[in-house]
Amino acid sequence: METDCVTVTSYVLEQRKKYPGATGDLTILLNALSTAIKACAAAVRKAGIAKLFGLAGSSNSTGDDQKKLDVLANELFINMLKSSYTVKVMASEENENLVEVEIPKQGKYVVCFDPLDGSSNIDCLVTIGSIFAVWKKPDHATDLMECVLQTGEHLRCAGYAVYGSACMLVLATREGVNGFTLDPSIGEFILTSPNMRMPEMGAKGSQKIYSINEGYAKYWDKATTEYVHSKKFPEGKEKPFGNRYVGSMVADVHRTILYGGVFLYPATKDAPDGKIRLLYESIPMAYIVEKAGGASSDGQQSILKLQPKEIHGRSPIFLGYKGEIEKIEKLYQQYPAGTWAHD
Repeated sequence: METDCVTVTSYVLEQRKKYPGATGDLTILLNALSTAIKACAAAVRKAGIAKLFGLAGSSNSTGDDQKKLDVLANELFINMLKSSYTVKVMASEENENLVEVEIPKQGKYVVCFDPLDGSSNIDCLVTIGSIFAVWKKPDHATDLMECVLQTGEHLRCAGYAVYGSACMLVLATREGVNGFTLDPSIGEFILTSPNMRMPEMGAKGSQKIYSINEGYAKYWDKATTEYVHSKKFPEGKEKPFGNRYVGSMVADVHRTILYGGVFLYPATKDAPDGKIRLLYESIPMAYIVEKAGGASSDGQQSILKLQPKEIHGRSPIFLGYKGEIEKIEKLYQQYPAGTWAHD
């Protein structure tokens, strides 16, 4: 049995030494998040036996039917964060309004999260996950909404959990991206993938993959249509990209970070602002991908530069190889957003 291992808590404590003024609150917050993720992982494993599959009978803030496991995961995140005494306010995909922590328990951090990403895949046992982003409350903020509506450039850290054949917590800080796998025998996340980096295109182990829901091709804009066509029918002897699409953002982006490629969720005629929520999906995932050496864009600029205008605001998103993201942005210069391929 390995005895010299690094846990999430010990890793964060080690990083804290680099910042003499650190109070330790972020360490406590991340410990609360990891506990919520452990509880979610346990619930996911026994969901069928515990009858947690199926609908809970209500809809979330964005109109999606809520699964029983969705509701449980949301309560776990909220309760663990409230009890950490480090958070002032939260925004969740499952809550229409902001969740303010009671004043005696308030801290200085803002947390936005999707407690269970890919929940439409719960009943068929496909990989799902959780996504979170952490900001510090701005000193000048006068209300809760101003605390929450910050750009990704001000993030303190972001991460996601993958509930699959194993449970992995991927954490991105200013120092880089690290992966921690849950060891169920001791109940701890152990550092198993230090300094995660997206492979360079063409490097050993890299893959040429594009990840998009092709069922919506009829509703894509011209730039996305042209880009995907170029991956399927490249010029000359260049081999086409393969297509992989799970339908859980966590699963698709995790594979993209590990193997390379491009993840695309563009605007459509029916959803001209895209479908991926900016605060608790696009921004944290973009932060992680960029810290891992990749790039992000909404077609014009980095996702981290976008200013959220509302809690559940949406944005088109493209993540992956820097060179491929640049190609997508050039296509949007040629075919501006809103130029639909099939009118």
